[in-house]
Amino acid sequence: MTKTVERPPALRVRPVKAASPAGDRRRRRLTDHLRAYGFLLGGLICFALFSWYPAVRAVVIAFQKYTPGSDPEWVGTANFTRVWQDPEFAAAWRNTLTFTLLALLIGFAIPFVLALVLNELRHAKAFFRVVVYLPVMIPPVVSALLWKWFYDPGAGLANEALRLLHLPTSNWSNGADTALVSLVIVATWATMGGTVLIYLAALQSIPGELYEAAELDGANLLQRVRHVTVPQTRFVILMLMLLQIIATMQVFTEPFVITGGGPENATVTVLYLIYKYAFLYNDFGGACALSVMLLALLGAFSAVYLRLTRSGEEAA
Repeated sequence: MTKTVERPPALRVRPVKAASPAGDRRRRRLTDHLRAYGFLLGGLICFALFSWYPAVRAVVIAFQKYTPGSDPEWVGTANFTRVWQDPEFAAAWRNTLTFTLLALLIGFAIPFVLALVLNELRHAKAFFRVVVYLPVMIPPVVSALLWKWFYDPGAGLANEALRLLHLPTSNWSNGADTALVSLVIVATWATMGGTVLIYLAALQSIPGELYEAAELDGANLLQRVRHVTVPQTRFVILMLMLLQIIATMQVFTEPFVITGGGPENATVTVLYLIYKYAFLYNDFGGACALSVMLLALLGAFSAVYLRLTRSGEEAA
């Protein structure tokens, strides 16, 4: 008698469902976003601690009587009124606005002209770009100290050169009439390298056919610059102009290192007056009130800059 062996039931293999491509894309996108926000978290924390919190704190202190070691006292707009009545307030704003205007007249045209010259060079372009950009790599305080020696009315290099040429010497940064212009020259020399390179990049993006067509029409160099170069780079020119206004309104290093705000308050700027209120007068409420005024003005310029930038991106 033979035994029948029962076979085990066949295993049913369930088909594995293929992963959805849309689901994989969503998971990869989520992973990429989490990774990107993780990298940004450190920067956001630094901005929150060292930029946003001090700015908010300064706005609060502007309405308080605050001195280190004592409890703050809410005084409303008294700090703004006191700062407004300070005789140095009008001088600081006048000097700052004059400095900004002179920086636009002197420091805005020179980088554009230098960029035009560099763009026309056929040899040693890299060398001259490094030479133009070199002042930017010098620390601002070191640059200001070099110019302070250069402007020395006694043994300074500027007056020595004038004597060799049998020309009248100048008081430069020691004269009330020439001090502010002298500081504008320093600031222009120290910062124009980056502006020149930005202009040069904009010039090299202009199609050569436009210049060829202008030459065929008989346009000379000035006419080509007027009718081709300036229209093609007007957006970059406007952006750099607004950025220069924002930067020059915050001038501090040159007056602090070279002139100390003198002579006769001829170079006291708003930022230097803020420094005096905070660290010389020990009046943090007045310093923050001045800071809020400057913040409001620069915020308006920044809003214009962002609006124009957005318009330029939409047009592109």
